[in-house]
Amino acid sequence: MDLRPGSPTYGKYHGELLSEENKKQFLIPRGFAHGFLVLSDTAEFCYKCDDFYHPNDEGGIAWNDPTIGIQWPGVVGDYPGSADPSPYYLSDGTMLNLSDKDKKWDCLRKK
Repeated sequence: MDLRPGSPTYGKYHGELLSEENKKQFLIPRGFAHGFLVLSDTAEFCYKCDDFYHPNDEGGIAWNDPTIGIQWPGVVGDYPGSADPSPYYLSDGTMLNLSDKDKKWDCLRKK
């Protein structure tokens, strides 16, 4: 998702299915946010960064922010006013499992 101030695509996102079968990779340049949903029992997610990780610089956006409108594949549920995953589930009935950190992010305030 584009987070570059003044960009004509600020707040817009692009989704892509990455799998073992299609062997795709995805570049997230500076000024963009990323998130992912694992649709299998296991997954390996690798990052290649252009700088060292600085945990105090980390930020986030609610994964279910209705102003962004990400269409997460197979996710069913209605926005409860926060990043709380409890009203959501996968179409096969599996509940979503978010980290405590990811449950606390707020919505993006579009400019």
